[in-house]
Amino acid sequence: MRLSSPPDLWTLLWIVLLFNAMGCIQSIRCKPKSFRDSIIVLEVNSSIDPNPTSIDESSSVVLRYRTPHFRACARVLVPPVASKETWTIGWIQACNHMEFYNTYGTKGMSSWELPDLRDGKIQAISDSDGVNYPWYGNTTETCTVAGPTKKDSKFTVSMNDNFYPSVTWGVPVSDSNVPQLSSIRRDQSFTTWLVAINQATSETLVLQTIRWRMRLHIKVDPENPLGERAVLNEPVTQEQPQILGKNEPIPSNAMVKPNANDAQVLMWRPKNGDPVVVIPPKY
Repeated sequence: MRLSSPPDLWTLLWIVLLFNAMGCIQSIRCKPKSFRDSIIVLEVNSSIDPNPTSIDESSSVVLRYRTPHFRACARVLVPPVASKETWTIGWIQACNHMEFYNTYGTKGMSSWELPDLRDGKIQAISDSDGVNYPWYGNTTETCTVAGPTKKDSKFTVSMNDNFYPSVTWGVPVSDSNVPQLSSIRRDQSFTTWLVAINQATSETLVLQTIRWRMRLHIKVDPENPLGERAVLNEPVTQEQPQILGKNEPIPSNAMVKPNANDAQVLMWRPKNGDPVVVIPPKY
């Protein structure tokens, strides 16, 4: 006679294993995801407008120019936030490099400089609006999600940047306004981050990193009549921004005061003699 295991024993074992498995699956399903794991960047776009830098000679005191705009836009999805926490998502920007030289024939040149960046003391400096540190701005540039929330939060954050300076026709340390400006060169590089920051803990999540650059060279003939002096030499079209496949960390200087506008100084560097501070930093 052939003996067999009692079917009740195998059935009981199956039931125990099944309930254990279901318990594990149920616990996985019910465990809420952290904000870090749940936030989704649906789309990121970045570009520099294709139009060339425009030149304005309407003033007898200064030459003005306007560069094309850099633009960045992201669509973000935040699933329901279970806990009582508040996150701000938006754009942070820092300047990594700046060359800004205005040459006045054989007299010398003026230059806008960021001393700590120029001397290698820091790798980057905040390009915040100077009010809403560390954010680039606080209108279209950021969005705040306050938990707990029951529904998905879907939104767009966008920013743009360009240069629109004035450069004196005459030597900036002279009382005379005799036109002597002969060349303008500018080369600046920036890193722009899409970031989420916890307002209570300051936990910072870098969601996307963009690098971009703006260059220009304007030739000026001060002997020509006003309106016919300046010509854009290069470039006609700017390099397009790079959306990086691997995010870069944000340097600490990019998160705090001072920003680039407050830290910059206007120097006069004559062909002969010592440099002179024309406009000191604001901070």
